[in-house]
Amino acid sequence: MIMIKRLAASAALVTLVLTAPGAVADDHPYTEGPVVNIASIRTEYGKFDDYMNYLGSTWKKSQEAAKKAGYILDYKILLAEPRTSTEPDIFLVITYKNWAALDDALAKNDAITKAVEGTLESANKAAVDRGKMRTVLGSQTVQELMLK
Repeated sequence: MIMIKRLAASAALVTLVLTAPGAVADDHPYTEGPVVNIASIRTEYGKFDDYMNYLGSTWKKSQEAAKKAGYILDYKILLAEPRTSTEPDIFLVITYKNWAALDDALAKNDAITKAVEGTLESANKAAVDRGKMRTVLGSQTVQELMLK
């Protein structure tokens, strides 16, 4: 009899735990949407076209490979009108399905880098060369909330 009561109590607890997140999610006036990373870039004077050539070649190949592998949903380049010399003129935007899509990001990126650029060493050298064309001012990762 005690065993039956314990089983019933355990089943009730499991049911409560499994249904509680759904009930909590229904309480919010929004649903969680995709996660977006936005990198702020400032190109060096006279190097805008050089950097755009890189974006149109190696960077685009990497993003297409990530998209094909299901790591990302989409990517885009946004041109900005900077008000000062310290503000970005380009935003690189990458959209992920959710926060979990960022799990194991290093391994995923390394695999794509090797496929697109050959080796991590050659990719690192190319990154140093890109440093002469642009400055990465930072990045921010945000999540879209969609109103119900």
